Amino acid sequence: MAVLDDVRALGAELERSYHAYVRGRLKFRVGQMVYVAFSLDEAVMGFAFPKEERAALVAGNPRKFQMPSESELRFNWVHADLAVLKPSEARELVVDAWRMVVPAKLARAYDLAHPTGPH
Repeated sequence: MAVLDDVRALGAELERSYHAYVRGRLKFRVGQMVYVAFSLDEAVMGFAFPKEERAALVAGNPRKFQMPSESELRFNWVHADLAVLKPSEARELVVDAWRMVVPAKLARAYDLAHPTGPH
């Protein structure tokens, strides 16, 4: 079971990333782009994910992953139930979402510095 504290530090450690609270919800941002957001109860993590791949992700494990709300369908976004994720999975999803919003050279630099993935 993953919890917010399993990934909170990543939101500050990843280059150009920072935390912001919007209407009581914690969000991870790069510039003005949100790449991870948590529900008010911190049970659901929304994260950047390619639109063209999310139906397969959700179909592959609907208990773990859910489609975003109808108003969010136009975005590269999907939801995950933190209670079903392992902490390492949650960290990997955060890093992958961050990769979607930073320049490719930053993502490559992260990969070189962390060859075994997020810690």
